[in-house]
Amino acid sequence: QVQLVESGGGLVQAGGSLRLSCAASGRTFSNYNMGWFRQAPGKEREFVAAIRWNGGSTYYADSVKGRFTVSRDNAKNTVYLQMNSLKPEDTAVYYCAASTRAYSFSYNYAGALEYDYWGQGTQVTVSS
Repeated sequence: QVQLVESGGGLVQAGGSLRLSCAASGRTFSNYNMGWFRQAPGKEREFVAAIRWNGGSTYYADSVKGRFTVSRDNAKNTVYLQMNSLKPEDTAVYYCAASTRAYSFSYNYAGALEYDYWGQGTQVTVSS
């Protein structure tokens, strides 16, 4: 079992930056592959970024590639999402999620069903 708590959301102008953090409880954080998703009002939850348990591989949605960077610090049980050049369309609630699946993650990382644990979300609002 792992509990996830996101932080770092807020209001920012277009072109600005934010760094989201997701702190995990438990001693096995380094065993989990991690993902970030977001959900805007009236829209379905969508994949943003993911990172393997050792940080060796990262994955991004096309809409954020080149602007967002996912990273993790297993010593601190924390995964990060650095968001630069933010756009109004990035406005959403951002969720982090943990996956215990070792083999399917490489091709299922963008699917919400791949993840077993979810945080409560943090609001990001980008004004134009």
